Amino acid sequence: MSATGILPTYQRFVNGLPVSSRRSFRAREKYVILLVFMTFGLVCFGTFFFLPEFKSGGTAESVYKMYNQMKKAGPELLIPPPPHMIDTREAVKVVKHEEQGEDPHVIGDRAKLKAKIEQDNALKVLERPDIVNPRTSSTRRSAVSQQEQRNDAKDVKILDDILTVPAAISDRYPVVKGGEDKDPVARERRNKVKEMMKHAWSNYVRYAWGKNELKPISKRGHGASIFGALPLGATILDGLDTLYVMGLDEEFRQARDWVADELDVDKIAKDMVADVSVFEVNIRFVGGLLACFALTGDTVFKEKAQQIADKLLPAFNTPTGIPNALVNFKTGVSKNYGWASSGSSILSEFGTLHLEMSYLSDVTGDPVYRSKVERIRKVLHDLDKPKGLYPNYLNPKSGVWGQHHMSLGALGDSYYEYLLKAWLQSNKEDKEARQMFDEAMRAVFQHMLKTSPNGLMYFAELKFDRPEHKMDHLACFSGGLLALASRSLPNEVSGRYMDVAEQITRTCHESYDRSQTKLGPESFRFTEGSEARALKSSEKYYILRPEVIETYFYMYRLTKDEKYRDWGWEAVQAIEKHCKVSGGYTGIKNVYAEEPVQDDVQQSFFLAETLKYLYLLYSDDSLLSFDEWVYNTEAHPLPIKGVNPYFREASPL
Repeated sequence: MSATGILPTYQRFVNGLPVSSRRSFRAREKYVILLVFMTFGLVCFGTFFFLPEFKSGGTAESVYKMYNQMKKAGPELLIPPPPHMIDTREAVKVVKHEEQGEDPHVIGDRAKLKAKIEQDNALKVLERPDIVNPRTSSTRRSAVSQQEQRNDAKDVKILDDILTVPAAISDRYPVVKGGEDKDPVARERRNKVKEMMKHAWSNYVRYAWGKNELKPISKRGHGASIFGALPLGATILDGLDTLYVMGLDEEFRQARDWVADELDVDKIAKDMVADVSVFEVNIRFVGGLLACFALTGDTVFKEKAQQIADKLLPAFNTPTGIPNALVNFKTGVSKNYGWASSGSSILSEFGTLHLEMSYLSDVTGDPVYRSKVERIRKVLHDLDKPKGLYPNYLNPKSGVWGQHHMSLGALGDSYYEYLLKAWLQSNKEDKEARQMFDEAMRAVFQHMLKTSPNGLMYFAELKFDRPEHKMDHLACFSGGLLALASRSLPNEVSGRYMDVAEQITRTCHESYDRSQTKLGPESFRFTEGSEARALKSSEKYYILRPEVIETYFYMYRLTKDEKYRDWGWEAVQAIEKHCKVSGGYTGIKNVYAEEPVQDDVQQSFFLAETLKYLYLLYSDDSLLSFDEWVYNTEAHPLPIKGVNPYFREASPL
């Protein structure tokens, strides 16, 4: 070992003599090693450039290319592709060629194509898959030219439009998107409403996705007691059809995917400890999903609506068939509110199930849902009504009226709405519903319709035959309802209906105009010193309610009086000024305050109703026309039977 070396060195010796170590390979060894490396390199080179997985830039894309090459070999060699590999371009070409008048025997029959697609129950929504290149960013498209991507997107949209078209019962399909008005002012206002929807929705997505509602100031989810203790995505289910009608397709698909992947009421029921409102779940969830099924034909909406409706059915298990107000999804146990007149059910709640349950039976073929609401109708039809009026409370066990409290506002309102609209939904075949509506209105006009000293007409409430000169914001829907009754059946009372409709709408507008914020209170009264104003602090709040704007919408469509559009725009400006915050829209606690305190709740019905009615107010009449659609009490459009090809009726089970 060298004394100067840092590490030891070793020397080989043979017979005592040092032998030098060989530090290089012989020539023959070098050739062998070189040959091995060349062979290895050739294999790697061939793998990289010739295997289809590497040629195409992605396994998924290579499958499509191989599939297309197989098709060229001849149809007789081709196994029918699975649903997710349906060539959207080929399907679109068939439709395009047919529309250009080419030989149908060559290009195929369009009706057969649509029928084939609709028959595939596994195909909910046909979407072109994203082909991702694993060698690049996970969000980057594979190597396809931008022009091809634009063409693909256009073709997929055409095919999506085809998928929404049901089996034809008419030559004309209703307008469910678009519907721009010719008036540039109306178009500008409608665009503003669409921006409001984007603001409300995007903040819900950002801060409360999957929760029931949004707290826009706190920027977190809000859980209302009417939906129980668990998040059911109330804003998603309530706002879906508004997104669709406004053409917010990306947002709609996001919401649709949540419904398909996350909304599982059976799973939710396992953890359900609180009760949900049968009425609210029906009008918001079942109604919203059924509207989306009608509009799109996507069966996931129908299936989810049926699953939820099935969870409500135990509430109908009472001696009379009048359902209880609350039901537990887990146990099926139902009950009524403790404050509701000795355990009574509430007229506006059990009387506002008919549109959704009847339509659900039609699209599923299962008669159980219609049978439930027809039994309610029979009970109400056969009962004696005091002075022809309907009290707000009915005991579901005895079938006897509770307290004689009558109202067109809270506790009574939407029952009268559903009598008229059940008749319209049936294409005016349900004559009993129309008869019951007219008889009810005759009694209401006689006993509850009042006029103030200064000429403001309103519907008072009755408590044991004594009028209370108060009208709820909720009752302001009646202006639009009476106008619809007037124009849908011309008869001896039509003129009276329209006159009252105009007067009620004026009164409700005054309740807005007489406040500091130009927004209306929850309730307003008529006394010697004050008219159309709230007097109690508990009546002065505004929670983004839609009823006044709803009536503006109906009145404009049925009369074409521009003042209703102007009044609607006043409401838009007031909402923007007092209710808009960075995180969405909030209600306010006092409409008479210059700087009102905000309540920090963005109600789901703000997206479902208030913004939808404003959007339709500034749209052309063709968009969701009254001739083809009827709106449930949550503004979800349901098709009219026999005249609307989007009715999508199923065969009976």
